[in-house]
Amino acid sequence: MTDAAATDARPTLPAGRRAVLYAVRRRGEATAEQVADQLGMTVSGARQHLSALVEEGLVEATGMASAKPKRGRRTLAYAVTPAADGYFPKAYGELTNELLGYLDASDPKLLDELFAKRRQHRIDGARTRLARKRGLGAQVAELTRVLDEDGYVASFEKVDNGVYRIVEHNCAIWAVAQRYGQACTSELEFIRAALPNADVERVEHMVAGARRCAYEVRARA
Repeated sequence: MTDAAATDARPTLPAGRRAVLYAVRRRGEATAEQVADQLGMTVSGARQHLSALVEEGLVEATGMASAKPKRGRRTLAYAVTPAADGYFPKAYGELTNELLGYLDASDPKLLDELFAKRRQHRIDGARTRLARKRGLGAQVAELTRVLDEDGYVASFEKVDNGVYRIVEHNCAIWAVAQRYGQACTSELEFIRAALPNADVERVEHMVAGARRCAYEVRARA
């Protein structure tokens, strides 16, 4: 999933509400009057959009100590909350690929070592958590939680006795995976290393055109 796609995965905001959210972000802090003036809308319209954004947790409102409130109404200043961050464009994937491209051009071997270090770091963390689990089913469940926490929107199911399927419904590093095969190889090796007592095979692959990545986990006899 690209950074833009990740942003679009959030619930879609109506055009007016989205414009107000961006207007507040641009100013850092804004009153309904300032938003209305910036967007050429009525103050009551801006206030309605802001109230909806507050209810959704995307904007917070605070009183303005320096302002002189109108009779019967306290002047409020609005600011974007961290929960709204996903509604704004991101270029993490593009930046990462740019930096990896420089590394690949100067030292391809070092690039491979970088992916290997990332894989080993993840393996060490997963093994620590899985060590407390007994039985392949419990280990698969815990590993799925690890993958889900890493942004892969992961789930698992029991297919047969001693056979499980782990599914990644999202690729947390999609922009990188599309360009560098080491990312996908590293993911498969990570799951295999985290489950050393099972045979793991990738049966669906997003880079190959599938809608998800899926791994069949089979207990060794």
